[in-house]
Amino acid sequence: MSRIGRKPIPIPEGVTIDRSKGEVRVKGPKASLAARIPERISIEIADGEARLARPDDSTDSRAFHGLARALVANMVTGVTKGFSKELEIEGVGYRAESRGQKLIVNVGFSHPIEMQVPEGLSVKVEANTKVSITGADKQSVGQFAADIRALRPPEPYKGKGIRYAGEYIRRKVGKTGAA
Repeated sequence: MSRIGRKPIPIPEGVTIDRSKGEVRVKGPKASLAARIPERISIEIADGEARLARPDDSTDSRAFHGLARALVANMVTGVTKGFSKELEIEGVGYRAESRGQKLIVNVGFSHPIEMQVPEGLSVKVEANTKVSITGADKQSVGQFAADIRALRPPEPYKGKGIRYAGEYIRRKVGKTGAA
């Protein structure tokens, strides 16, 4: 049996889980999320925790069992605590600015890049070089952070670019002059 799929999901106070027509809805104090779960995976809610079960041991059922459990657990965490990603911008003249639901990034191009912040996410910029993305949906937080990082990934010679907070960039030695 799947080790991940077997683990029960504790349901905190104020969180409700509903299943209908292949979709699971999780409501909590911060947000309400929904995700599609395969029909063959069943959800039982009892004693303040949710357990997911599969009908057989086929390869597909085993894979979907762990996936469905991870999705539901992430939704429960998202509606209670939320998720966040931190980005750091490094380079001379590189900066970011937040205006309403837009993020404006200057990273060495001839023009600033405007990015629309997706629904349900909030972006905070500190000191023009630290970008914090928060939201209830783990997938959308991670995807938006990856989209921002993809504008100017860190380069290995000087380390300029956009990186995740705490990300290690392996540095290369530049050219050496002729002797």
